[in-house]
Amino acid sequence: MSSSKKPGRRSQAWFGSADKSGFLYRSWLKNQGYPGDLFDGRPVIGICNTWSELTPCNGHFRELAEYVKRGVYEAGGFPLEFPVMSLGETQMRPTAMLFRNLASMDVEESIRANPIDGVVLLMGCDKTTPSLMMGAASCDIPTIGISGGPMLSGRWRGQKIGSGTGVWQMSEMVRAGEMSHEDFVEAESCMHRSKGSCMTMGTASTMANMVEALGMSLPENAAIPAVDSRRYQLAQLSGRRIVQMVHEDLRMSKILTREAFENAIRTNAAIGGSTNAVIHLLALAGRIGVELNLQDWDELGSKLPCLVNLLPSGEHLMEDYYYAGGLPAVLREIAAHLHTDALTVNGHTLGENIANAPCWNRDVIKTMDEPVRAEAGIAVLRGNLAPNGAVIKPSAASPHLLKHRGRAVVFENIEDFHARIDDDALDIDETCVMVLKNCGPRGYPGMAEVGNMPLPPKLLKRGITDMVRISDARMSGTAYGTVVLHTSPEAAAGGPLALVRDGDMIELDVPGRRIHLEVGDEELARRKANWKAPETPTRGWYKLYVEHVQQADLGADLDFLVGGSGADVPRDSH
Repeated sequence: MSSSKKPGRRSQAWFGSADKSGFLYRSWLKNQGYPGDLFDGRPVIGICNTWSELTPCNGHFRELAEYVKRGVYEAGGFPLEFPVMSLGETQMRPTAMLFRNLASMDVEESIRANPIDGVVLLMGCDKTTPSLMMGAASCDIPTIGISGGPMLSGRWRGQKIGSGTGVWQMSEMVRAGEMSHEDFVEAESCMHRSKGSCMTMGTASTMANMVEALGMSLPENAAIPAVDSRRYQLAQLSGRRIVQMVHEDLRMSKILTREAFENAIRTNAAIGGSTNAVIHLLALAGRIGVELNLQDWDELGSKLPCLVNLLPSGEHLMEDYYYAGGLPAVLREIAAHLHTDALTVNGHTLGENIANAPCWNRDVIKTMDEPVRAEAGIAVLRGNLAPNGAVIKPSAASPHLLKHRGRAVVFENIEDFHARIDDDALDIDETCVMVLKNCGPRGYPGMAEVGNMPLPPKLLKRGITDMVRISDARMSGTAYGTVVLHTSPEAAAGGPLALVRDGDMIELDVPGRRIHLEVGDEELARRKANWKAPETPTRGWYKLYVEHVQQADLGADLDFLVGGSGADVPRDSH
């Protein structure tokens, strides 16, 4: 219910009244020492902070927020910081993805319920970025994003090691007997040696690039290292800019257009970005009301080359990427494929922002003529095993496995996988196709990053480093391999993946965009008749999530959160 008075700004519905209600709203905030003139009609800027000591990537956000406040005050605004649920992929179980939609609700309702005219989103670890963007999009007020920035490059015994990617590589070496446990433990402190998020092109870095490519941050946001003073300059400048955005009424819906999403999809290909971007951008588009579907990822971006030579698709790390020119240099290189007239939060078009963007290192950021890999965007596969689609990242896959036919070795869930994968008696060889079930949105629940299944030690010891793997799970953006993900419908929803049995033959044809289970329709129907759905949770968030989460091809948002409710001023609380 909206207030009968229609103030020029939302915050004045709280602070602009001379009656009892205005007294209450102003007086209680004054207990923090705010002088009275801060309530005089200037823009109130909410700083949405995902700081948490349990989210290592976001552990420096208290300091980052102070720089935002400087900028807001300098521009004549009134900054008010507020916390929302923080999602750390490295610590949360069963997976941070289970809580992405919950955190988005926290953001949305916090904005709508409070005297906020514009909002600054502080986001770092990978699920905080889409959750904050989704929640703010459902309110559609002036918004600007600031990423926390990547860590400095990991260094161990004179070599660079990258977040996540190094873990997967070294753990496989330990399992193959090629690395000692003592060396493995020593590398822990060497890999993560500064504040910030993963410094590979994992999901955190990918989503920071997506925010910038969408036009939702100032230029260079994606790559400045967390501990670089220029990250704090960017925060201060963003604080200044959000005040002007409120004056201009520059809302998210004016920036997050269909063209902006097309730019982001093409950018994801050029940077060798995470498959997780697919599910997050689909959900974000659903919140802001832009028509976007899974097939768009293939049609718009799959033919573009990967230009950024970063782990896991290349050699370098995010620190090198920033020094080479960062995302502006990439966008300038692919400008012919972008909507350069798309508006961004600084009031300029994307084309204006990148017109003079330099590249300082062509070994890190390649040209279109000499890319890291050709046709490196996300490929969308369909067939009787994935009627609604599945995805694969060809730039992270082994070329010789992109067309493959093999015998299925099936794991019913992640516990079954862990119980059997190290057993030398497991009937598996490098020609087999590893299949993991019940790890999708409903099945895990939350669609955990377990799709890049470690290989059996007996094959690792023979020098086998990749196999075809198929699941309804996700995988970390720091991971690699010939891994088919997001298979939809998932096994727990009764999708065909649930019906696969050991010994079934599976054909993967990435160039042909096909994934096929060589089992007849009649036999599949018999198997489906005997299939039993897993039990659903009995209470709490798990129950709400499982009952309402959409499938991966739709973004795995909750069905009742699609769309937005705007930011009309709610009825008075007194």
